[in-house]
Amino acid sequence: MDEVKELREENIDRSKQLGEESIGKLLLRFSVPAIVGMLVNALYNMVDRIFIGHIPNVGSIAISGIAVGFPLSIINMAFAMLIGIGSSTMVSIKLGEKKKEEAEKILGNAIVLDVMISLIISIVGLAFLDSILKVFGASNVTLPYARNYMKYIIGGALLQNIGFGMNNIIRAEGSPKIAMITMIIGAIMNTILDPILIFGFNMGVRGAAIATIISQGISSVWVIYYFLSKRSILKFKKENLRLNIHTVKTIFSIGMSPFFMQLASSIVTTLYNTSLIKYGGDLAVGAMGIINSIIMLFFMPIFGINQGAQPIIGYNYGAKQYKRVKKALKLAIIAGVCIATFGFIIIQLFPKALISIFNKEDAELIAISVHGIRIDMIALPIIGFQIISSNYFQAIGKAKIAIVLSLSRQVIVLIPILLILPPILKLDGVWMAGPISDVLSATLTGVFLYKDMKLLKTKV
Repeated sequence: MDEVKELREENIDRSKQLGEESIGKLLLRFSVPAIVGMLVNALYNMVDRIFIGHIPNVGSIAISGIAVGFPLSIINMAFAMLIGIGSSTMVSIKLGEKKKEEAEKILGNAIVLDVMISLIISIVGLAFLDSILKVFGASNVTLPYARNYMKYIIGGALLQNIGFGMNNIIRAEGSPKIAMITMIIGAIMNTILDPILIFGFNMGVRGAAIATIISQGISSVWVIYYFLSKRSILKFKKENLRLNIHTVKTIFSIGMSPFFMQLASSIVTTLYNTSLIKYGGDLAVGAMGIINSIIMLFFMPIFGINQGAQPIIGYNYGAKQYKRVKKALKLAIIAGVCIATFGFIIIQLFPKALISIFNKEDAELIAISVHGIRIDMIALPIIGFQIISSNYFQAIGKAKIAIVLSLSRQVIVLIPILLILPPILKLDGVWMAGPISDVLSATLTGVFLYKDMKLLKTKV
């Protein structure tokens, strides 16, 4: 009984700290584990591509095949974020409002939604896999590699979505270290299994996919175990496993912003692939795959800051402590811009060294990648501001604004540019589309944020 009482008091203290502890300390305590976790998560695709890129004789074209299938992975992640981020945001707000039972209802509904949607994705994805990959830009050369990789990734969608979705809720209830461990466990297993299956068992691309699914399965088991243990604030309850229409609508309304952002990313990646094939061939698609892996190394810390700031902003907004909300946002923006600026410097100074991690033999692939990454990431410093600021609106429950700002960078501005520039500037037009979109969307985000800060000031 004493142990249970201590755990209950510990859980209450964890929740109260969000509204009382120093914002700087909170952001550091929540963001560092999230950053580590997100960086580790980026290693899933990065490690796969590094090992695949070194498969004798087929490394370059195999990387292109994996890149072609990436939009399908993004679509799966869109649904994972719809549920995971939508539910975790509401959990943070409900805990801030001292409504634990409602937070537990959200947890139960989230797990049911994850299972249902993941199974639908796997069934539909596997049934029409070749047709989907061709739409995404697979050529006769890259299709076999894309198919051999994606059939396992999509078949194991449930394992990825359970791990990601529930891990967000672990972080939202005040356990960032546990959330970090979840991601580290999976990434370490993937790094160990990749070379064993790819080279040791001579499974090639297929081995990389199987290693990823096994690793994600282990992470999912760890997450479920946490919620069944005594250490979690929120508990699984049978009555909460029945879908509640109001709860589902709430989860979806908040999660729609990252959901549409991910779907938009899938559409944009497909447009990129078709343009890259047209103006640069299959190797240009592989180059973009490498570039995206490198970019994720710098984007993931920013996403980690987002995840660290989200429960702090959400809790204090629910508790009407608006000064703490503004301070958390300010510190998060500063940190995001600093990380993005550091990434910009590294990319511009050492592009060839970064590209060579993935492939050292193909001089043409390296040349295309180096030229592309320098142009594509020219506006990287301002991306930190845009990502953090748009996430703020999501954290406080203003889903419509968050959706507009998220889509502004990846759809509203970027897609028209992708359709206009490449026919004029060829391959350089493809590389230039991203930074132009970044500048315009950051400007729009700044306008919305300025207006909301003035509104928040009247509430203080």
